Amino acid sequence: MNRKQFLWLMLVVLLLGGVSIALFWQDITLYRDSGAKIGARLMPELKISDVAKLRLQDADKEVTLALKDKVWRVEQRGGYPADFAEISGLILKLLDVKVVQTEPVGASLHPRLNLLAPDKAANDKGAKEGTGTLMELSDASGKVLVSLVLGKVSLKKDPMNPLPNAKDGVPAGRHVLVAGRGDSVAVVSDPLEKAVTAPGAWVAKDFFKADRIRTLQLAGEGASSWKIARDEEWGQWKFAAGGGQLHPSAAVTATNALGSLAFSDVVIDDKAGAGKAAVLTAETFDNLTYTVKLAPLANGDFVLRYTVAGTPPKTRKPEAKEKPEDVAKLDKDFADNLQRLEARVMLEQARSQWAYVVPGKMAAPLLMKREQMAVPGR
Repeated sequence: MNRKQFLWLMLVVLLLGGVSIALFWQDITLYRDSGAKIGARLMPELKISDVAKLRLQDADKEVTLALKDKVWRVEQRGGYPADFAEISGLILKLLDVKVVQTEPVGASLHPRLNLLAPDKAANDKGAKEGTGTLMELSDASGKVLVSLVLGKVSLKKDPMNPLPNAKDGVPAGRHVLVAGRGDSVAVVSDPLEKAVTAPGAWVAKDFFKADRIRTLQLAGEGASSWKIARDEEWGQWKFAAGGGQLHPSAAVTATNALGSLAFSDVVIDDKAGAGKAAVLTAETFDNLTYTVKLAPLANGDFVLRYTVAGTPPKTRKPEAKEKPEDVAKLDKDFADNLQRLEARVMLEQARSQWAYVVPGKMAAPLLMKREQMAVPGR
């Protein structure tokens, strides 16, 4: 290589180096302008203690979760208590989520990444498919702390995942457009899949629990009436009246179904499930009476309304052949159980003011006909 060729080579190296440095500083400027650096948290300025309201909205639905009297509630469900664990879990994820990529994306390209805000989509009939999920966090005064649009979920190939729905990849991140950061779109390290807009997904799912059942009766229009009973908690179930022999498994199925009921949503329409209702009455060994009304819906589910009456016994009935040295322990266990039971009943009575949607398959064991519960031929 002669001197002239060497000088030309050095010039090319310097030019390439200059371009690289320029691009580097350009990227740094973009990161600073966007407020989201690679590897940094998306929301470093957000404090969970400041958040008193969370609003989620997409093209079809909206849910508002608000902290009132130290209890999170779902506004679209008549102020029904919300699941605090789900709310705090989503906010904590937003606090911890990291930026893995950032780049400027013009507004005209936002629909391709499902980053169109719902309010803009409402003004553009053809933009619904490109609409994202608006996530807005506010403080107790109503001041918006954070407003962002959650867009398209990014997938990561996982050849070792055998599930059919993982053939295109598994959710690994999400495109996010944060208000106040211009056109800078970030891809974050979590898909934030819990950010759903269905109000029913956010209600607290703890339900009444009718256990230690002594008698269970089904009555009402459209129901095949029956009543089953047992004398002792671990005793044999029998029909309380009428002919026929009760099948033991039928009694267990019915009582277990009542004790493990779950609901899918809360009903705020007083007219919902206003048709003919079957009535279940359960009396327990704790002196409690649960009255449950089940009204069918057109889709096969039921609207459930219930009441709880009675007061648990305050004193313990001594056990047969009880040893003196065991009395103190038995008394303490009884007092502890009574305290938990009274707290549970208080919560159940407070929640009885609402009506609930119960899946048809969960209600079916409670609506068996008498002939279905009897031993065939007896």
